[in-house]
Amino acid sequence: MVTSPARTPLRVGLVGYGLAGSVFHAPLIAAADDLVLDTVVTSSPERQAQARAEHDGVRVAAGPDELWARADELDLIVLASPNRTHVPLAEAALKAGLPVVIDKPIAGTAAEARALAALAKERGLLLSVFQNRRWDNDFLTLASLIADGELGTVQRFESRFERWRPLPKGGWRESGDPQEIGGLLYDLGSHLVDQALTLFGPAATVYAEADVRRPGAAVDDDTFIALTHASGVRSHLWMSATTARLGPRFRVLGSTAGYLKYGLDPQEAALREGHRPGPGWGTEPESAWGTLGAGDTARPVPTLPGDYPAYYPAVAQALREGSAPPVTAEEAAAALDVLEAARRSAADGSTVTLDRRPT
Repeated sequence: MVTSPARTPLRVGLVGYGLAGSVFHAPLIAAADDLVLDTVVTSSPERQAQARAEHDGVRVAAGPDELWARADELDLIVLASPNRTHVPLAEAALKAGLPVVIDKPIAGTAAEARALAALAKERGLLLSVFQNRRWDNDFLTLASLIADGELGTVQRFESRFERWRPLPKGGWRESGDPQEIGGLLYDLGSHLVDQALTLFGPAATVYAEADVRRPGAAVDDDTFIALTHASGVRSHLWMSATTARLGPRFRVLGSTAGYLKYGLDPQEAALREGHRPGPGWGTEPESAWGTLGAGDTARPVPTLPGDYPAYYPAVAQALREGSAPPVTAEEAAAALDVLEAARRSAADGSTVTLDRRPT
């Protein structure tokens, strides 16, 4: 029996080794069979040492220009840097001939996202956005229930990312500088809106409320978005750092049944604790399962395993085959249309009607 030789893994340059780079991207890249973490870019000597300790053989660079200078040695750039750097770094990578993955949000505006998508298309390069919450255990379970008709016709989708953090932590995510693209609307809201659009299609109207509640806070920390989808489904989305009593992660109401789920997908906590993908990854105990039912009758629904490790193999496949990536820049731009409309709505109390773009 003749076996095919193993192909050389695709080489990845990772820009940024803070929370996003070290906790999410680097471990998930390392877990993908067809990828190898080649270089980590960080100007911090401490983080350079951390990257070397956590990933044998990885190279480090002080700045991204070092990656562009040896673009022929790399197959993919991943941007896990602060939000304000996403657009200029993505432009530089694409112009250097390198495919790009960008942590959410891809940009500060939908126009910027579409300009990046056009540049990638012009260069014939992959451009994808890391929307890892599409692979949350509860989201995968809900999508399966909807596909199987277990809820009938979905009428209202309630989704929450709520926290109790009465004191601001500081840092660029809580900066009042608009260039930083901080605040919960663009942070947690990027996930909530992406999930709603993925499940129920484009939004027709947007209404939002955004508040700055904590003493010393400079950006929104308690925000609500109401979407009416073109499909007729209504999505109510909450993101907050000031929630003293947490609500359900999902409450989804259909014509024949509803799904209620508390608690967060366990993958982020596992990654933060240093665990790595392997057997049993993304599973949760029966005590955390959601329930499905109507009226006084409900039954537990086993939660499907979460699967953040699925993202990067799908990117590698898209690079090998020239197919669409698991999340496209155009999808990210559609979510930014909603976030921009939400910002306008919160500012003047209006309901914003979105233009229908051709698909």
